[in-house]
Order: sequence, then C-alpha cells, then structure tokens
Amino acid sequence: MNRRTFLGATAGAASAGLAGCFGLLETQTAGQPPVLSDRPDAVYYPTHVEGMKMTDMATSGDYAAAVMYSYPHRFWTVTGDEASKHAIRDRDDAHVMVSIWDPETGTVVPDAGVSIAVTNDGETVTEEVIYPMLSQPMGFHYGANFALDGTANYTVGVGIGGLSGVETVGAFDGRFAESTTIDLELSYSEAGKQEIRYENTPDRAGDLAAVEPMSTMEMPLGIAPTADELPGQTVGTASSGDAQFVVQAVEADRFGSGTHLAVSPRTPYNGMLIPRLGLEASVDRDGRTVLDDALGAFLDPELGYHYGATVDGLESGDELTLRVTTPPQVARHEGYETAFLSFEPMTLSVA
Repeated sequence: MNRRTFLGATAGAASAGLAGCFGLLETQTAGQPPVLSDRPDAVYYPTHVEGMKMTDMATSGDYAAAVMYSYPHRFWTVTGDEASKHAIRDRDDAHVMVSIWDPETGTVVPDAGVSIAVTNDGETVTEEVIYPMLSQPMGFHYGANFALDGTANYTVGVGIGGLSGVETVGAFDGRFAESTTIDLELSYSEAGKQEIRYENTPDRAGDLAAVEPMSTMEMPLGIAPTADELPGQTVGTASSGDAQFVVQAVEADRFGSGTHLAVSPRTPYNGMLIPRLGLEASVDRDGRTVLDDALGAFLDPELGYHYGATVDGLESGDELTLRVTTPPQVARHEGYETAFLSFEPMTLSVA
C-alpha cells in the first residue's frame, strides 16, 4: 500500500480519534486523573482512555512505519524488575508514537532500535531514541513525550537500526538487519490535538480488564496468533506474572533438526505479544533432563515473535518448566506498569 492509498483509507478513522474503539468519548482538556493508589500487581483498566491521530505512513526496504500522536501522558520504563514513572513535563506537547512492521505479512518488528528526528523547515526541533512500549489498545510500538514548536507541518525522520538479538527464519531469514530512515509527515496543532477523543473511566479504573484493541486504524497491532493459528502441536498455555505463555512443538526444517520448542508470550485479555524478556526452559523425562537452556528470540512469519530452542523430540509424560529470568524490558502505558514484573516458574506436562 502506498502513502496516498493509505492516507485516503484512514483519514476518517484518524480524525475520529478511535471513536469506534472506545465508544462515545468526550473531548477533554483537563489533566489526567491521579494514578490509582491501590493498583493490582496485574493488568488493570486504566483511569482514562485516549484516542490518537495517525498522520502518515510509508515503506522503505524491509520496513513499513506509521507515526501517530496524542496528548502527552505518563508512562513507565522498566530496568530489571523495577518500573519507573515518567511524569508529564510542562514542556511536553504530545506523545508521539511509531509502529514498525513487515509490509508483506503485517508482522510487527520489535527490537528494531528506533529513533526519531523531528524537523520543521529543515531545522531540528528534537531528536532522540524512543522507547519500545506496550499499550493496551496499540500493543507493541515505540514512543515518548515530546516538546514541539507550535503549529506546524513537521517531518519525523524515523531511524530504524535493524533487529538486534533476534534470529530471523523462514521467509524472514536475512531480513530486518539493515538500517534505514523513513521520513513521515506530522501535522500538529493544539486545536487539532484537542479534537482527539478522551474519556475518564472512574467506574472501571482498577478492574482486572483491559481497553479493547484499536479497530479503526489500518496497521498491525502486534496481536500474537492464537494457539489454534500457530503451526505445530500445542503443548499447553502457562501463566505467570499475569502474562500468558503458549507453548508449541514445531517440526520444521527452517529451525534445523529436532523439535523446535516455541514459546509465545502475550498479554491477557488482548493477546498482545510481549517482547524483550529473558526465558529459560527445561524438559525432564523419566528422571533425566533432556533440555536445560536459555531460549533465543526468533521472528518467523508463522509463529511471529517468540522464544525457542531445539530439543530432541517431546514425548508424552515429559515435564516442561519455564523460567522468566528477565522481565520484559519495555516501557508501559498505564494499566500494564504493574504487570509482567515478577514471575514464578511454570510447569506443563506433555500429553
């Protein structure tokens, strides 16, 4: 899809600010509600829901990219197992978001090392690496709050460094390794921002639930395939840290000889992929260990982003144990910041 076709298809949805996703939302200019004092250590419904405005998309090489903006908002970055709040600064004008995906399959590309340079008439307004993030309606993307220079038609140079620490297989073999820059247009005004829908949610805030995924933007959201959609045999689904881990046993030449043990982490409720975590697995059979190793990160057209290792087959009665060694090192929008931080080992028995 080229830029003109894409913008024509999404112009109405973008200006509506995701009204189709969030129901009847009121345009608001008031400050955000305070963070809940009794948040659960799990995914919860946030204190408010914001729409966004998509302004442009384009492709270059292996990548497609889109840029969006919304009200500046608080978010949390993660270092180790600690989440740190980033409050809204007085100078912040907008929360700018970028999504990166494979234009052929719509597979979201995480770990791509994304930075943006915002310019106006050739003059640099701001330039920085932006955070990999999880959002309930958007899933995985890159974003941060930015100070802009008033009403203007900005150019956002999206720098993509290329995949790091992820093995590409199948039709993806050798792809997403090269760096590139994609220039996108961001038309911003304070009046336009105030047209973006906004809703406080006092009746639902803190519930064990999530805002539904967006449905009015023509871009992939990083929703992980269901177990039924994944290739191979489903071993089972385990849960820990309020994340879900779907385990598949896949026999495919693209993964080499043996059985590819594939683990696909995703969020509850929306099934969004969870990248950038550390994961180990062991398989015990008749009192002996046949696998005990860290799982590598893979990007595959059928399995998507997942973690895996080769094992010499799986047999009925095998006991599989999963251990998260490093929580997902991704920033989180409100509602995800207390989840996916502390994990207990998970055990599944092979049928």
